[in-house]
Amino acid sequence: MNKRGQTLALSITSALLIFIVGFLVLNFLTGEITSARNQLNCANPTAITDGTKLLCLAIDATVPYWIWLVLSIAIGAVIGRLAL
Repeated sequence: MNKRGQTLALSITSALLIFIVGFLVLNFLTGEITSARNQLNCANPTAITDGTKLLCLAIDATVPYWIWLVLSIAIGAVIGRLAL
């Protein structure tokens, strides 16, 4: 196996590891997100201020941003190894 093939196999393996660890961390984040939403009373938007509503939206956007970040890093690891 030549050097490029070894580099590709290593980058795919490391990307898979990043993907698995990233989604394992997501399980810990969801509990904290639920806790934060309950403490901020995000279920009742009429009783909170505009700043708290914005904070509730930011907390709700954490999971999609985390998934996007993990996928970007994993794909970037493979493409970065191929390009160099």
